[in-house]
Amino acid sequence: MTTLAFDDDGVDVVYEGTEFRLERELIEEATGKRYHDVTDHEVLKIVEKGPDLRGEPRRVGDILE
Repeated sequence: MTTLAFDDDGVDVVYEGTEFRLERELIEEATGKRYHDVTDHEVLKIVEKGPDLRGEPRRVGDILE
């Protein structure tokens, strides 16, 4: 299971027991979008190959409100 913890500067990720950080700039470069317009599903796709995307995608901007 992958967990994502969002803040204004990026995302703390735990993937298969490994913890790491995706910085805001990296996410923006990978998606071609402003950080607050990226969805949690898009971030999960950066981390995992073929992730199980359940539920509606949520914008980072909405998550941080």
